Amino acid sequence: MVAVSPSSSPLVSIDRVHAARAVADELGVDVLVVTPGSDLRYLCGYDAHAMERLTALAVPRRGEPLLVVPRLEAPMIGASPAGALGLEVLAWDETDDAFARLAEAVTERLGSAPTRVAVGSRTWAEHALGLQRALPGSVLELASPVIDRLRMVKTPAEVEELALAGAAIDRVHARMGEWLRVGRTEAEVGSDIAAAILAEGHVGVDFTIVGSGPNGASPHHELSDRVIGAGDLVVVDIGGETATGYRSDCTRTYLVGGFAARGLRDWYSVLQRAQAAAVAAVRPGVTCAQIDAVARDVITQAGLGEYFIHRTGHGIGLDSHEAPYIVAGNDLPLEPGMAFSIEPGIYLPDRYGARIEDIVVCTDDGVRNLNNGPRELVELPG
Repeated sequence: MVAVSPSSSPLVSIDRVHAARAVADELGVDVLVVTPGSDLRYLCGYDAHAMERLTALAVPRRGEPLLVVPRLEAPMIGASPAGALGLEVLAWDETDDAFARLAEAVTERLGSAPTRVAVGSRTWAEHALGLQRALPGSVLELASPVIDRLRMVKTPAEVEELALAGAAIDRVHARMGEWLRVGRTEAEVGSDIAAAILAEGHVGVDFTIVGSGPNGASPHHELSDRVIGAGDLVVVDIGGETATGYRSDCTRTYLVGGFAARGLRDWYSVLQRAQAAAVAAVRPGVTCAQIDAVARDVITQAGLGEYFIHRTGHGIGLDSHEAPYIVAGNDLPLEPGMAFSIEPGIYLPDRYGARIEDIVVCTDDGVRNLNNGPRELVELPG
């Protein structure tokens, strides 16, 4: 074992590790094993690089948690927020069997080999299989029921990080007239947007979707060499990562350099009503499925239901997409602190599409909107 020096962060606390252990114990899980990714960063503040060498936080239902790391990376713990948590660090050498070392440490803490081992949903297969080999009597399962339960409900500090991210992406949308013009390609516009995402306060660009004309009817279209024409409807969905790891995600739809096609304003107003109604419906106790239904019903009653082809929203935090998911069939009740998107869309194949997306937070008595740019059809000159 090695000692580490502390480097604190107001967003990370040993309480998260203890809370994960309590939920795991409640669910009968013997040990959580969390490898590099957002779950590891959430629980202990260590933003480790995923690679073939095993790095993992092991949280047994009894005994102290420990970080298993390659010895060459052990000094990095102290430089991260994890260094302030007082976690025991098991540093393994290149000739060691890291999985066997982890299994031995966990078995010692529990007093017997674990039978239920929960691993992170994005654990590499070679790591999951290595763990199973080292614990042949165990059954592997997903750690999502434990960790999602914690991550879904944001602390006030997390909400403020998301609010800062939302304000930064709003500033990018407010500058869209600088780049989105007739005669430019989607790729050229996307390049300018990506630079602005960084300039306005992010440290990384997660995605830039610029879907013009018929490309707007493909919700996850990104960029192409299509030239934007007069009268094009353009869907712009953008997001990035802030220095603390929290994400932004906001979509607006623009009409560029010309008159709107006949009937377009009418069905865009349907989309506005659907998005506004779903946001207004957010409050504690309402289920995710009910929020989805509010948006979907408005669009369906207008005769456009077949063109709304995705869920109404997704959670956001250290990942752009995380629980809770605002979708039919998800009967999870909303709780104060849950943060998620409200983003209905209407997509007419081979013609055009539109989407309006805000990040919102369920509060004690309703909803807080973290995106505050205009939601009407934004008209830009050619």
